[in-house]
Formats: sequence, C-alpha cells, structure tokens
Amino acid sequence: MLPKKLARYALPALIAFSLASCSSVPWPFGGDDEGGGERLNLAVPEEEQNEETIWDLFGDQDNPNVTLEVNKYIWNASLEILDFLPVETLDPFSGVIVTGWGSPPGSTKSYKATVYVQDPALDARSLRLALLTQTGPADPDTVRQIEDAILTRARQLRIRDKNL
Repeated sequence: MLPKKLARYALPALIAFSLASCSSVPWPFGGDDEGGGERLNLAVPEEEQNEETIWDLFGDQDNPNVTLEVNKYIWNASLEILDFLPVETLDPFSGVIVTGWGSPPGSTKSYKATVYVQDPALDARSLRLALLTQTGPADPDTVRQIEDAILTRARQLRIRDKNL
C-alpha cells in the first residue's frame, strides 16, 4: 500500500523536476546560471511597496497633504466669542465648529454658526464663518463683525501667551 501512495506522489514530482531542468526558463532560486538566461526578478513591485498596512498606524509618518493643522488662538477665540450658541459638533483635527440655534445676550434674533479654521496661521484667511438666521443667511456685515471679533480675541490670546 505504501509503495502505491509513494508512486502516486513521487512520480509526478520526479517528472515535474526533470521537465523543469530541460526548460529554457531560468531557476529563480539561486544556483548557477549557465544557460545565459536572465534570472526572474522576485522583488516586490514598486506599486505594492507603497501600499499601507495596519502597522503604518504606529509609525510617525505624517503626510503633509493629509494632516490638517488649525490655529489654536482662532479656535479658542471662536469658542469664546460664540459662547452664547450651544455647541453641537467640535472637530479640532479638521478645524470645524458647528453650533445650534441661540440668541446673543440682549437680542431676540436666533443664529446658527459653522466655523472653519483652515490654516495654522493667525490670519484672516484662516477663518471662515457661515452664519444663519431663521430666515436664511445672516447679513454679511454681521458675519464680518463676528469674524473681526474672533480675530481680535485670537490676537489678544496670542499676546497673552507671549507675555508668559
């Protein structure tokens, strides 16, 4: 019984190895290359080398095209100036603050705001404010005044930090 099983597996393997030695395809696993043929390239292709793995999460490889940075002074000033509005969503990694409906002190008009802090610079270009009223978008002058108040407070916070 054993010789029959041995013949069943050993014979095809012997035939495969003997045919492989007659082939013009080079042996890829080392040894002499007497046939003058080229060796097979077993290197990982470049497009597969750049694939991400689970272990990439633990490395310190921040991609500047993916990593977003926000200005902490504009972020904190936005929260202080708009403190009369209830905060619904905060995402400090992408720089988004979304508030609910609320009224400023001494007013009956309700507002809802979305703040985008888009850059690490303490600059007016870093701040985008979308302000809504119950009837639609807020007056552009009101938006500009709130943006100015946020930027003024951000500068004050920065000056306070520099004096420490």
